[in-house]
Amino acid sequence: MSDRILTVEGLEVSLPVPSGTLNAVQGVSFHVDRGETVCIVGESGCGKSLTALAIMDLLPRRARRVARTLTLLGDPLIGVPETKMADLRGNRMGMIFQEPMTSLNPAYTIGNQLEEALLRHRKVPRAKARERAVHLLERVGITAAGQRLRQYPHQLSGGLRQRVMIAMALMTGPDLIIADEPTTALDVTIQAQILHLLAELQREFHMGLVLITHDLGVVARIATRVVVMYAGQVVETGTAAEVFGAPRHPYTRGLLDCIPIPGKTKRGEHLGTIPGMVPSLVGQMEGCHFAGRCNYVIDECRAAPIPLVSAPGRGHAVRCIRADELSRQPAAAEEGAA
Repeated sequence: MSDRILTVEGLEVSLPVPSGTLNAVQGVSFHVDRGETVCIVGESGCGKSLTALAIMDLLPRRARRVARTLTLLGDPLIGVPETKMADLRGNRMGMIFQEPMTSLNPAYTIGNQLEEALLRHRKVPRAKARERAVHLLERVGITAAGQRLRQYPHQLSGGLRQRVMIAMALMTGPDLIIADEPTTALDVTIQAQILHLLAELQREFHMGLVLITHDLGVVARIATRVVVMYAGQVVETGTAAEVFGAPRHPYTRGLLDCIPIPGKTKRGEHLGTIPGMVPSLVGQMEGCHFAGRCNYVIDECRAAPIPLVSAPGRGHAVRCIRADELSRQPAAAEEGAA
């Protein structure tokens, strides 16, 4: 069995808008191996969710999706008929969306919606599908699972609905799960429970997990590898230890400086910020996308597109021409850098 589940190389997503073409995802590349948790992080609007929807082929009808390589277990996901994609979605790859109430059908019971995926893809008897649904509801921590099958989504709390979504994604035993901000609408205690559950299930089922989030605290707890996106591009990628221990892109360093550190950040002290605004992605941009907000910018940064370059002998890659120079400086020095 191959360890490489998902391969994404040169993924681009563009959408026509009244003012031109919105280049929402630009040359994104990463991979997911079996048993790995890959976290995609970045500010709202950086292209994280559109990357996930592009992988699942759930983009708006007007959107254009191209890639050099986009495969699931070696099988292409570009240029395949919709009938084949429908066979893959919910079967070999599943998705957990940010807000379960927009994903669960209010007119059908939890049981009907859980059983549907298995009946559609595995052609098993309904009794077997119901048995599987009860087992997975219990596995995701829902008590009285048999009774819950008869309930409707509005009868469950937000945390329970999200657990139902996780169980639904696992019904067919997929190789890949994509979770798009699965804890954003939940309180802190429930967030921790859901994240712990996802990590535990990922290890138990030995699947690949892509977690999309803007919460670096979440990433630090469960990520195997991290993909940092900014303005439609991957600006840094590597193992969680590499990215958190030795960030090489000014944007990643800025994100980490914004996190309060227990025992070091004093009460009432200002948290770090990244000045400026994310640039518009309509039309073509010259040079580094982060140049307008970067304390380290030089003329060369604006002259030409900046490639994503791997450090020699390592998987840590960064899209910055001054990365080697900046990696020798402590992150706290950024505030006073020229």
